[in-house]
Amino acid sequence: MSELARYLDVALEAAFVAGRRTLAHFQTPLAVEAKADASPVTIADRETEAVLRELLEAAFPQHGIVGEEYGASRPGASHQWYLDPIDGTKSFVRGVPLYAVLIGLEVDGRVEVGVAHFPALNETLAAASGHGTRWNGRPALVRTNPSLAEAFVGFTDAAAFAQHGRAQAWQRLQAAAAYRPGWSDAYGHALVASGRLDAMLDPVMHAWDCGPFPVLLREAGGRFGAWDGRETIHGGEAVSCSAALWPELAPLLALRDEPAG
Repeated sequence: MSELARYLDVALEAAFVAGRRTLAHFQTPLAVEAKADASPVTIADRETEAVLRELLEAAFPQHGIVGEEYGASRPGASHQWYLDPIDGTKSFVRGVPLYAVLIGLEVDGRVEVGVAHFPALNETLAAASGHGTRWNGRPALVRTNPSLAEAFVGFTDAAAFAQHGRAQAWQRLQAAAAYRPGWSDAYGHALVASGRLDAMLDPVMHAWDCGPFPVLLREAGGRFGAWDGRETIHGGEAVSCSAALWPELAPLLALRDEPAG
């Protein structure tokens, strides 16, 4: 077994164990707190990240970990695990099953291993560099649709585009695309990696929101990263799409709103 394959096996097991912890709280009454950035957090988020950290620390004590709820450990390590215990907390607390446990391993600045596990849907996408992307165990590939005129383009919050200076880009994309479903958060990017959606756009993203997606999209024949085309989880925004769609999508993503006044 290659080193990356071993990392992926551990990540999969951690995601499944953590997923079971989320299900213990899913569709039950939960106290919801607001963090400093106004995003919601619950006991389920904190318990789930604690489970992930315990399992990864035990398996790889020299690796660093960056999690949404508990921050960074060993920031100088060459191997950094990025964790989002419940991506889509707003969906989770409303009882909507589109939330995910996200795990990504960045090695020397490049994401090499990724798992996006959707416990309430019983869906899992997993990839390691050179090993392909698997969707519930079978090969996953992006759609090869080369035209926005036939494309389904997903998003999370329609208001976020204007809030982050991207209203013009979103308006042009709405006009160009065939269908614009709000299949949100991590699930939208997973849909692109598994060939069910053509593109997914987020004008604001943290690194832990992006953790597994560069390798999931790359190994499925697509691309994930910042709106300027860089493959990164640190761009503060994210787009996933097929390689065929990128040449038409890129000029629209480059549009920025004019400063007010």
